[in-house]
Amino acid sequence: MAAKIQSLDEAPTLPMTGAAYLPGVAYDEMFAAGGDVRAHYAPLQSRMATLGASALADRQRTLERSFLLQGITFTVYGAGSATERIIPTDLFPRIIPAAEWARIESGLTQRLQALNMFLADIYGEQKILMDGVVPRELVLGAPSYRREMQNLYVPHKSYANVCGSDLIRGQDGEFAVLEDNLRVPSGVSYMLANRDAAKRTFPGTYREAGVRPVERYPDLLLATLKSMSADWRSDPQVVVLTPGVYNSAYYEHAYLARLMGVPLVEGRDLVVHDNMVYMRTTTGLRRVDVIYRRVDDDFIDPLTFRRDSSLGAAGLFNAYRAGNVVICNAPGTGVADDKAVYAFVPDIIRYYLGEDPILPNIETYLCREKSQLSHVLDNLDKLVVKAVGASGGYGMLVGPHASAQERAEFAEALKADPANYIAQPTIQLSTAPCLVDGRIEPRHVDLRPFILSGEKTIVTPGALTRVALKRGSLVVNSSQGGGSKDTWVLAEENGHNNGNGHKGSGQ
Repeated sequence: MAAKIQSLDEAPTLPMTGAAYLPGVAYDEMFAAGGDVRAHYAPLQSRMATLGASALADRQRTLERSFLLQGITFTVYGAGSATERIIPTDLFPRIIPAAEWARIESGLTQRLQALNMFLADIYGEQKILMDGVVPRELVLGAPSYRREMQNLYVPHKSYANVCGSDLIRGQDGEFAVLEDNLRVPSGVSYMLANRDAAKRTFPGTYREAGVRPVERYPDLLLATLKSMSADWRSDPQVVVLTPGVYNSAYYEHAYLARLMGVPLVEGRDLVVHDNMVYMRTTTGLRRVDVIYRRVDDDFIDPLTFRRDSSLGAAGLFNAYRAGNVVICNAPGTGVADDKAVYAFVPDIIRYYLGEDPILPNIETYLCREKSQLSHVLDNLDKLVVKAVGASGGYGMLVGPHASAQERAEFAEALKADPANYIAQPTIQLSTAPCLVDGRIEPRHVDLRPFILSGEKTIVTPGALTRVALKRGSLVVNSSQGGGSKDTWVLAEENGHNNGNGHKGSGQ
């Protein structure tokens, strides 16, 4: 890689604004450190060079209107109220060359295979716990461990049918796994909507680039769900179980149900009789075979889990236990994406598969260990600290960006309940060009690909790229000021290597 840009005069200039683009210390997806355009971005850069600032602003407004008309929203909770918003979406796609994606695809397939084997083991013979590879108390004491799942049959031993692992690219340009999401991962609807918008925004560039399609995801998801009951029902009835219209991801639940052509149901639409699950329809009860649930474990069945839940159906888990319905993802999968268990995933891969991880973890400190807690407390200004069970960017401290008072308060929380926290070094996420207030500026991004697992494992050839739209921020969650952009996975290298042989225009 070329030497790091040291001054404004050395930075690449983007013609549509005349503004210098300064990537900073992070790896930039589009520009090498010397200002050269990376080979796989050259066609997009050429197109960007032909558009003025007003044309780009018009395209951005058109994109936002499209999202508004389609009802593509999410809900932000706080201060006693909930606000419905359009997810901020950047019109410039992130581009990943074929060779890089091949490694990501292999690494994610390997990872989910090992995690499903881990779940089958801990809810079965628990060999990995007896061999001391993962601490027994870490697993059995996790809030997401469900003893009710012990020794239950799960088709294909596929506990996590839909997984959304979050990847980041470090300063060395290599991808690593930041965390796994195996419970009810969300965001795939934004991946599909972003693709539709990108094809409208840059239609010619999209066609010429040879981008792998993601539009088949709903069909692949439906086939995966049906495969979970195919051995006992030739044409299984699939439904999507949603908490309802007030859930932050309700749009996605309705969107996927519509694209799969299956009913969207709430708990009140289901009834259990003689350990069979039925849904109420205008023509009477219809049997349900597979439930793609977007409801957390606690709320699935008030007879088994939370008694005050009205989001699930009474008796649902008994029907599942009897083998008369399949719940996807299986209850109890959350223990495999526990942030403390995450630290042991490389060992889990080696234990079950006898292979080294293709995609590495981020270095992780377990605050439950006294020596590691001491290190974390001494370096709070350099670390990111996360609550084990939290998500969505909540319950975390980004040490370098926190005030002294915030670090002091977090230190007290760590001392009071160290087992509830892990810590990681502050990673400079890679950056990608974004249109912000009429200027093209670098913003930090991560990557959430989606993996399907049933009779077979499929990695969707695309992903949700989440963007930290606030300047300097490393938090990409939409509820914390983040946004998204389309991700183009190239089908081939188009005659280019992954070098930096194309100089940005408008220099």
